[in-house]
Amino acid sequence: MRKPTLFVAALTAVAALTLTACGAGTEEVPLFSTDATAGPDKPATVLDQPFSKPDLVLTDTHGKKFDLRAETEDRLTLLYFGYTHCPDACPLTVSNLAIAYQGLSKAEQDKLRVVFVTTDPERDTPQELGTWLPSAGDSDFIGLSGDFSAIQAAARSVGIGIEEPTKDKEGNVVSAHGKTVLAFSPKDNKAHVIYSGGETTADHYAKDLPKLLKGQVP
Repeated sequence: MRKPTLFVAALTAVAALTLTACGAGTEEVPLFSTDATAGPDKPATVLDQPFSKPDLVLTDTHGKKFDLRAETEDRLTLLYFGYTHCPDACPLTVSNLAIAYQGLSKAEQDKLRVVFVTTDPERDTPQELGTWLPSAGDSDFIGLSGDFSAIQAAARSVGIGIEEPTKDKEGNVVSAHGKTVLAFSPKDNKAHVIYSGGETTADHYAKDLPKLLKGQVP
């Protein structure tokens, strides 16, 4: 499961791995790639230099302010940037996370926060996220929406590049976003492990979560 650790110079490229352009009627086009050792059997990357949790305050699906650092402190936190109208990568990633989450005991679930931050806040209102997340993933998952510039800055702080949604010639919305899931340790609230959302299965998450909950790396 464990990939070789990375040098600092490679962090941004790896954390932004498989930044993709998604939209109705379009294919996912990789804009960045990771090192050649990446693959379906090694979806987890352990970082030499862990990322600090973004200092981000947005609005949750109940219309309340949600301080990411304060609300997830000392809990294993899985953070993903995506959007509800994504045709494939986002629903697949959220579904895989949900399957693994639902396999945990209630006590283990209480120690974990899965946070989905929209990259398309104009369409992904708190209400929209509140409808989509339980159907795509789990009702316990936290959905956050708000100012795009704040979301973009938070994503960049953990090496993930996202772009403001645009429209193609047919009027379809196209959004470029990372497919990376970051796992922030409950021990120091830093991301020591990142996952390629396109390569990580529910079984991979299920195998790694017990270790991550203890502050260990897979």
